[in-house]
Amino acid sequence: MEKLELYDTTLRDGAQQEGISLSVDDKLKITHKLDELGVDFIEGGWPGSNPKDIEYFKKVKSIQLSNATITAFGSTRKANTLVEKDANIQALEKADTAVVTLVGKSWDIHVHKLLETSLEENLLMIHDSIAYLKAQGRRVFFDAEHFFDGFSTNRDYAIQVIKTASKAGAERIILCDTNGGSIPSLIEDVVRKIKSETSTVLGIHTHNDTELAVANAMVAIKSGVKQVQGTINGYGERCGNANLISLIGNLKVKLGIDCITEEQLSKLTEISRYISEVANMPPSNFQPYVGASAFTHKGGLHASGVTKVEASYQHIPPERVGNIKRVVISELSGRSNIIHKLEELGLSNLVPKEEAPKILDMIKIQESKGFQYEGAEASFELMVRRFLPNYTPNFELLDYMVIIEKDRRSSRSDDGIVSEATVKVKVGSEIVHTVAEGNGPVNALDNALRKSLIQFYPSIVDIRLVDFKVRVVDQGTGTGALVRVLIESTDGEEIWGTVGSSGNIIEASWFALADSLEYYLYNHQI
Repeated sequence: MEKLELYDTTLRDGAQQEGISLSVDDKLKITHKLDELGVDFIEGGWPGSNPKDIEYFKKVKSIQLSNATITAFGSTRKANTLVEKDANIQALEKADTAVVTLVGKSWDIHVHKLLETSLEENLLMIHDSIAYLKAQGRRVFFDAEHFFDGFSTNRDYAIQVIKTASKAGAERIILCDTNGGSIPSLIEDVVRKIKSETSTVLGIHTHNDTELAVANAMVAIKSGVKQVQGTINGYGERCGNANLISLIGNLKVKLGIDCITEEQLSKLTEISRYISEVANMPPSNFQPYVGASAFTHKGGLHASGVTKVEASYQHIPPERVGNIKRVVISELSGRSNIIHKLEELGLSNLVPKEEAPKILDMIKIQESKGFQYEGAEASFELMVRRFLPNYTPNFELLDYMVIIEKDRRSSRSDDGIVSEATVKVKVGSEIVHTVAEGNGPVNALDNALRKSLIQFYPSIVDIRLVDFKVRVVDQGTGTGALVRVLIESTDGEEIWGTVGSSGNIIEASWFALADSLEYYLYNHQI
């Protein structure tokens, strides 16, 4: 088929997701990445809605893009208003983009109940707005909002909207499943009918309220639309929009549609994670193609198979989309998991293959106590090294005590709570006894441990915690339940995960904290 157009609306529709707030600088960074990915159109925002979008359109003019065209989004003129005097239309003009995307109503209920105008006036609003912007030298795309709902309740009027937009000069007419409630069979049927009603190029815009946004978009593409709209990582209002990352993977890899190049496809994972970082949204480990778990193998049978023939349990080579294969360790692991992980960690020459079952037994015992080594591979590596006869840790815990006081020394804390930890450790032949306060008992324990070690290992000053999670392991046993503490640490270059488990949250935290520092010190040969 002729080239399919990729239209990204992360900066406008995606930014409507709860929890996302993009600054102008954020939007410019994302614009660069979308262009790098090979997106054809980037919808920068709604210049008539807020000052931030107005500033974006001013600044984006100075950016040299290689692939993408910036578009401005806005609505048709208001009812019973001259298009020349409509504030939204004037804001779109001032945005000075080559392409303008106009949204208009195609569902008669919306026209009557929300716009509170007649069906005839709505058609004039669509025609006047498109024709005016065309006369100003703009390319105009028309988003037929709620089109599939409108087609279901008043087919003739929905078709009239399409024909009006086409006659007025719209270059693309995008059929929008705005409520996200349509299913693929309906999308296919409606798209085929509309193709017979207009010669204007059609597009598709789907939402994910029934977990069908990507499927609906793909069905529309197979039915003949030439433009697909979506957002990176599926960001968007309510349940989100069609995930452009998944769409690109499916279109390029599964259907052979050259929407982007192979080189751009290899950046899919990096760009997905970069944009999630800029948007301050945690990346989904389970996202197809780009998630950290997308090519992760846990079951022993799977790990054994994939180490022999990668295609046996992977639908594509992960490197094609910039991802990697991972084998994780758990009580469900088999001998192959252990052997693969030892090779990955560079320990296979130290641990004979016949020892793998013993390590697996150790893992099963530890997991029965609440430990979990998925996402805590640093703790797994330390467990293996401790299994070796010649391993010597950089320090040894002798004793610790944590005190939490309320109001006894209130002058030392704004809320009257003081947390203090005392730690006794052995480094070589020397015993160190230190005390430190902190913002809570775990932070006090962390501070005391670091205070004990920093005189021997000054570089630990660079280590900081980037994540701290607590999980209840055996729910239903109340406050006496086992808890699992997962910690992510970094020295600014590497990130590693450690785990601790206990019926005492302080002890669980200690295990994870101590592993974090021990892993760093050993692997840096300090």
